[in-house]
Amino acid sequence: MLTVNAYAAVSATAPLVPTTIQRRDLGPHDVLIEVKYAGICHSDIHHVRSEWGEVPYPLVPGHEIAGIVTEIGPAVTRHAVGDRVGVGCMVGSCGECTSCLKGEEQYCLPGNILTYGSVDRDGTITQGGYSTHVVVTEDFVVRIPQTLGLDEAAPLLCAGITTYSPLRHWGAGPGRKVAVVGLGGLGHMAVKLAHAMGAEVTVLSQSLKKIDDGLRLGADAYHATSDPDTFEKLAGTFDLIVNTVSAPLDVSAYLSLLAIDGTMVNVGAPAEPLSVNAFSLILGRRSYAGSAIGGIRETQEMLDFCGEHGLGAEIEVIPASKINDAYERVLASDVRYRFVIDTATLA
Repeated sequence: MLTVNAYAAVSATAPLVPTTIQRRDLGPHDVLIEVKYAGICHSDIHHVRSEWGEVPYPLVPGHEIAGIVTEIGPAVTRHAVGDRVGVGCMVGSCGECTSCLKGEEQYCLPGNILTYGSVDRDGTITQGGYSTHVVVTEDFVVRIPQTLGLDEAAPLLCAGITTYSPLRHWGAGPGRKVAVVGLGGLGHMAVKLAHAMGAEVTVLSQSLKKIDDGLRLGADAYHATSDPDTFEKLAGTFDLIVNTVSAPLDVSAYLSLLAIDGTMVNVGAPAEPLSVNAFSLILGRRSYAGSAIGGIRETQEMLDFCGEHGLGAEIEVIPASKINDAYERVLASDVRYRFVIDTATLA
C-alpha cells in the first residue's frame, strides 16, 4: 500500500491537520492519480463539522480532484499513464440498479460510494482529495480537456456538474429565462454555463456588491433580493430558477418569480428544513425540485462542454497550510469564487 500526505479533520470542532493515509494497492481496474489540485467545496465543511450526520474521523475531505494518471491496473482500458483526469463526488456505485444502468450513478438506489466518508467495497472508509494521491476504479475517473488548466478544472468536478445537470435537464437554452440564486462557488458556474447554453440569465443575490462580476461572467441582469421591489418586478418571469445557496430562504417568495410551468431547483443543501406554501405551486402549475450532481457520463459531457467554451472556475489557489483559513472565508463568503488547494504543498 502507498502512504501519502494529506490533510484531515479529526473532530467536528478541531482544525484540519496534516497527516498521512494509505492508498490501496491497484486492482485490475484501478487508476493511481497524482493529485495536482483539490477544490474546497462548502459541502466539505458541512461534512467535517458533522452537520449532515455522523462522520468517521479522522477524515480527509475533497471531491473536486484534478491530477495526472501515474499508474494503471492491468485491465484498465479507459485511461493511460500521463492522462489529465478528474474525480468528483463518487468513486463507486452498485452498477446494477435502474439508476446506474441509465448512467445516473448519483442516484444509485442502494447508495453510491462517496469520495470520502463512505464505506468502500473492501470495508475501509474512503478518503478524499486533500492528499497527494488517490486510487479510483477507472469507471469513476473522467478526462479533463487540454483546453482547461487543472487548477480551474478541479471545481468543475462538483460545482460544475452540480449546476450543469439541472440546467441540461430542465432545458436551459435559447428562448429560456434562467435565474441563479446566489453568486458563489456554485452560482458563478451556473451563470457561466447557462450563458454558454444560450439562455437569458439573471442573478438574484442579497445585494448588488457582486454585480460587476455577475455581468462579466455572463449574466444579462442582476437584482438584489434584499429589495422587496425585486419580487414584485420579476413576478412570473422565469422558466427556471437554480437555487445554489446553502442557507434558509423564503421558498414561496422565489416560486412567485416563476412563469407558468416554471421550475425552481435546489442544488444548495441547507442543514435546516425548508417550507413551501402549496398555493405557490398550485396557482402557477409550478414545480419545486432538487438535483444532485450528474452521473459519470454527464460529468464527462460537462467537462467537454466547458473545454469547448473555455469555462473554468474562478479560483484562488492556496497552499495546504491555508485550508482552515479558507474554511472560515467560505463561511464568510469571502472568496471569488472557489478555493483550490495546490497539493504540491502537502509534500
